Amino acid sequence: MAVQPEGTPCWADAMFSDVEGAKSFYGDVLGWTFGESSSEYGNYTQAYVDGHAVAAVVPPMQGQEGQSQWCLYFASPDAAATATRIRENGGEILMEPMQVGEFGTMCLAREPSGAVFGVWQAGVHEGFEAREVPGAYCWAEVFTREPETADPFFTTVFPYTAQQIEDDAVDFRIFNLDENAVLGRMKMTEEFPPEVPSYINVYFAVADCDEAVAKATKLGAVLRFGPMSSPFGRFAALSDPQGANFSVIDVTTTEGDMPRTTDV
Repeated sequence: MAVQPEGTPCWADAMFSDVEGAKSFYGDVLGWTFGESSSEYGNYTQAYVDGHAVAAVVPPMQGQEGQSQWCLYFASPDAAATATRIRENGGEILMEPMQVGEFGTMCLAREPSGAVFGVWQAGVHEGFEAREVPGAYCWAEVFTREPETADPFFTTVFPYTAQQIEDDAVDFRIFNLDENAVLGRMKMTEEFPPEVPSYINVYFAVADCDEAVAKATKLGAVLRFGPMSSPFGRFAALSDPQGANFSVIDVTTTEGDMPRTTDV
């Protein structure tokens, strides 16, 4: 695969106190298999679908044993330059750009409204080896209570253009790269408990949304929303047994017309 254009979601990983439990859960729900853990890199363990790397799980570093959560990484040709733009636009660097062997350079950051994300400057590890097939990454959305803060941040740090969905019921924006939608932004409503911070919700593709939800909840996941059909696919939002939020979507099952959008 070629290195992804700047701002493209290119990788996802999550820290789990119970890594074996996470492997068992996602293996059953998403069909993942797992490589050998790398003790040199904190027992980082990649997940695969049909031999293609799609994500990774890792135990928490000392002092970071909080609730599990998925972290989405955005491609950058220069992680240090991206980190500078993050700071200049009100973001916070949680982990300075750090070279990870020959694999690439990573950086962790928090955007001004609170969502944590990663930056990845590819070396030999270019990111997702599969997308939009069952078990692989498909889409992501920034959930925030402060779109007026998050929106200008993302369009300044990354070369995005933006479109607003014309819908009085939701405040939803789409960020594009070269006319391709790569990221959504949803304003959080009062339905979200006040203690839930802004976060980036990662969607994984599945062959059957209802079947995936049934498997996940049987294994201890909490259904947060759905399953619901939409013009983009049938999807549901879940929290896994260790509290990490994620969504599943069957992009082959669509319903309704695509929403109208306005360039902003």
